[in-house]
Order: sequence, then structure tokens, then C-alpha cells
Amino acid sequence: MGKPLLVVSSVTYAMKSRDLLSARGFRAYVERIPRTRETGCGYGVYVPQGADEAERILKENGVRILGRMEQEGRP
Repeated sequence: MGKPLLVVSSVTYAMKSRDLLSARGFRAYVERIPRTRETGCGYGVYVPQGADEAERILKENGVRILGRMEQEGRP
């Protein structure tokens, strides 16, 4: 099983998301995601625990989530 990533549109939104989640007690890390047709070049926010809750918080605070993916690497 890979790392759960919340895909956002830019590095700016990834950093905003990380800071917002960190302020609410989540561990969150900005990750570069691999280039795909669906996402192009983009960034994601890796949330080791509570990805569903983190996604809800981000949406409530105006961050558009482009999707979710699992990236291979550390669990």
C-alpha cells in the first residue's frame, strides 16, 4: 500500500494545505507527484493518517482537491 496523497493544483496550494492541516494537528507533507495525463505536473499533500478528515477540512477552507492517489514509497 502506498502513501495517500491529496492532489492540488499548485505548490502554493500544497503549502497552504500543509500549513492549514498542521495548525489543526495533522502531520502533512508537500510531495511532488508524477506527471500523468490527468494531473499534468502537480503537487500533493501526503497525510499519513486521517486523509478523509484532512480532505474535508481543506474543502471547507476553499482548497480545491483535484483528486486522490496513492504514491509508492514510504507508507
